[in-house]
Amino acid sequence: MSKLKVVFYWAASCGGCEVSLLDTNEKIVELGAIADILLMPLAFDGKYHDIEQLKDGEIDVTFFNGGTRSTEHEHLAKLLRQKSKIMVSYGACASWGGIPGLANQFHVEDILKCVYEDTASIAGSNPSKTRPQVKTDVPEGELTIPGLYDRVFPLDEVVKVDYYLPGCPPHVDWVVKTIDAIAAGKLPPAGSVIGSSKTVCDECKREKSSDRKIKKFHRVHEIITDPEKCLLEQGIICSGPATRSGCGGAKCLDANMPCRGCYGPPPGVVDQGAKLLSVVASMIDANEEEEIEKILSDIKDTIGTFYQFTLPKSILKGGVK
Repeated sequence: MSKLKVVFYWAASCGGCEVSLLDTNEKIVELGAIADILLMPLAFDGKYHDIEQLKDGEIDVTFFNGGTRSTEHEHLAKLLRQKSKIMVSYGACASWGGIPGLANQFHVEDILKCVYEDTASIAGSNPSKTRPQVKTDVPEGELTIPGLYDRVFPLDEVVKVDYYLPGCPPHVDWVVKTIDAIAAGKLPPAGSVIGSSKTVCDECKREKSSDRKIKKFHRVHEIITDPEKCLLEQGIICSGPATRSGCGGAKCLDANMPCRGCYGPPPGVVDQGAKLLSVVASMIDANEEEEIEKILSDIKDTIGTFYQFTLPKSILKGGVK
């Protein structure tokens, strides 16, 4: 039996998704026995040219992580889609835009200005306010770098995606299950999210009351929380009610930290942030507008809190069109 041909590619991401493959431990040896990895920028110096020479559909599966922010990301997404039988949206950034997608609140011009002109550590050594150019003429010829788009796009807004493997990064258990399913040819129906159908709240062991009311919100460093009691009931914004489970038993909550929402919306939820907003709003213990506004004023960075991983895929998309 011939080996599978597999690609791992990163776009706008931190690289943690590719590193997560190593968390499979001895399973990576089994992967090496059944598959040849043709491209993995984190691990070895593969060349795009080699991918371009492959026949359409010659790659069995591509694990694509990171949002699409640049012309290079788009080019590779379309190239790998053309060359692959299966395209897996690997991790939160590819699936919903992830944390890089929070940049959708700002125009790319404002971001470049902030980085190259207004940031003191850079501006001091860049008095001419020089920015990287897509094309630059040098004695040896013309140099080019990728251009940036105004938005971070989820992968399925660029190419057709066959499967979604969420998480920041995906938990090792689901990575192993996916590899086993590919090797056995037993993948779920196309379009499926490979993960749990429950919410993080469903798996959380903390005590929850039937009458959940909030008079004040806190940031995690501002109070000492009760490790046995629901964090939301203690005024800590936790994304558990609006997040698909799959992280291995609510591990953040076990460490006394709130769920950040990295597994995206659970089945049946279109907009994760709107779902969480609805839950939180229903818990506010106030009737007067002035008191409600005072309670809400404790929530810092509303977009970053409720849409930390899903802004580009939400009904908001971002503040810039």
